[in-house]
Amino acid sequence: MSVPRPEAPALLPHPLTGVPYPSPVPPGTGWPDDPATPVTPVAAEAGQVVSLAGSSGDLATLDARVSVCRACPRLVSWREHVAAQRRASFADQPYWGRPAPSFGDPRAAVLIVGLAPAAHGANRTGRVFTGDRSGDWLFAALHRAGYANQPTSVHAGDGLRLGGIRIVAAVRCAPPDNKPLPSERAACAPWLDRDLQLALGGLRSILALGSIAWDATLAAARRLGWTVPRPKPRFGHGSEAVLQADGRAVRLVGSYHVSQQNTFTGRLTETMLDEVIGRL
Repeated sequence: MSVPRPEAPALLPHPLTGVPYPSPVPPGTGWPDDPATPVTPVAAEAGQVVSLAGSSGDLATLDARVSVCRACPRLVSWREHVAAQRRASFADQPYWGRPAPSFGDPRAAVLIVGLAPAAHGANRTGRVFTGDRSGDWLFAALHRAGYANQPTSVHAGDGLRLGGIRIVAAVRCAPPDNKPLPSERAACAPWLDRDLQLALGGLRSILALGSIAWDATLAAARRLGWTVPRPKPRFGHGSEAVLQADGRAVRLVGSYHVSQQNTFTGRLTETMLDEVIGRL
């Protein structure tokens, strides 16, 4: 009796380039700004994240390794399930379905730390804060402040470029209900540690979007041996703390997250966001 072969994933055209891709997108197949290749090493468990993050000699290598990570089974299953099922409004598009690497200027003086990719945002487009309302707010503000060359971020390959600023996430895969487990945050933490290490030479300030990003940044700073004020600095919109790293001061600034829950209710306004970005 023959065993039926599993169906191959449907190929759908990239909304900007028209090139067909399966969902999730295999590394090194031409997706715009994909940092990985078919031979990029893959972290299959937390110990390998430590090793691959620590041995990444530059941001390009780090981003490539982040983008193929499979260390957290629950997150891998969820992000790939979302990519295969797709939201009805995006049913004609392929989904990235992989971890979201950092985005922006590799020589940035400012680092923005977010929480995690959105299931139908970065998990679809392949770029952090891209393709959802949170990104609409963030990139419009960065354009107003002169950090972005355009106010919109629709999809990887849309021409958006950042100058002087780079964006990372505390967790690199889209989590169910936007709530990564503590074990998943811990497994992903070495990627953030290495991001901070590689950025330190020119780093002036860090903007933490939300309390989880604030706490993740402080925890990373402690692991790296930076001096963190005691008692632990408390998160709030506009909160500031000065971290000492290898003899240089790095300013940590807090902002409410650019989530729809905050922007729709008025908890975070454009003026409030512009004000904290202006302090960076």
